[in-house]
Amino acid sequence: MELIVFDLDGTLLNKASEISDFTRDTLGLLRKRDIAFTVATGRTMHGAIKPMAGHDFTLPQIYKNGVMIWHPEKESYSHKYMLTKTELQTTLNSFAEQNVTPFIFTLDENNQHAAYHPPIQTDADARLIEELSVNRGLPLNPVSELPEDAQITNISALGPFDAVETIAAQVETQDHLVVYRGGGIQASNNTHWMDIHHSEGSKGAAVLQLKKHLGASNVVCFGDSDNDLSMFETADEAYAPENGLAEVKAVATGVIGHHDEDGIAHFLRERFSL
Repeated sequence: MELIVFDLDGTLLNKASEISDFTRDTLGLLRKRDIAFTVATGRTMHGAIKPMAGHDFTLPQIYKNGVMIWHPEKESYSHKYMLTKTELQTTLNSFAEQNVTPFIFTLDENNQHAAYHPPIQTDADARLIEELSVNRGLPLNPVSELPEDAQITNISALGPFDAVETIAAQVETQDHLVVYRGGGIQASNNTHWMDIHHSEGSKGAAVLQLKKHLGASNVVCFGDSDNDLSMFETADEAYAPENGLAEVKAVATGVIGHHDEDGIAHFLRERFSL
């Protein structure tokens, strides 16, 4: 059994954050051939529901870069790595020092997601709130209402490059935390994003869990960014789209077409003679 694992943003999705018609049809051809596929994304399940809707992703799915694996057949998560209260407080102190607004993502006992944040400070914060609440339907609450026993999946934020880098440097001194970050967000060259979560919650570790769980003999993965590197290390084959980061393309089995030109779909049709 071969298992195909897709990153979403910058990889399977086009620049409109959608699965194109050609890619949709290609996924249908994979299903007809009983070729297994799933996703490993930095998004929460809330954030992935819209682009994945109607495309029959029935196998377990990897969210928050491997922090959680969602099992649709059981309607439950496994493989959960949460932040401790100490890690949360230390991280929030770093955000306060840099005047950057953190968004704290949680998971409750009913597998429901929510996010908590202090008062917003920038237009980028306001746009992020709109994206999370309006476009993704995620409940947003003031940080003062964060439950004492909250399960913290990750902390995300938007901010100036220097502030993001300073926060990242401080956070990465903590043994069990990892920071992913990048630029070009919210139509501003100086607005960078960052995402913080438990270091053991990696895509690579989650892919190994799925490989064992599903009894797959070969894993073929696709990704474009630094949060995909652990997945590339554990997969049997790893492919980066043309738009991928240089360091990702450097360790890939091969470089395929651009994500906004159905690069994965064209590759799959050739690779599996669809």
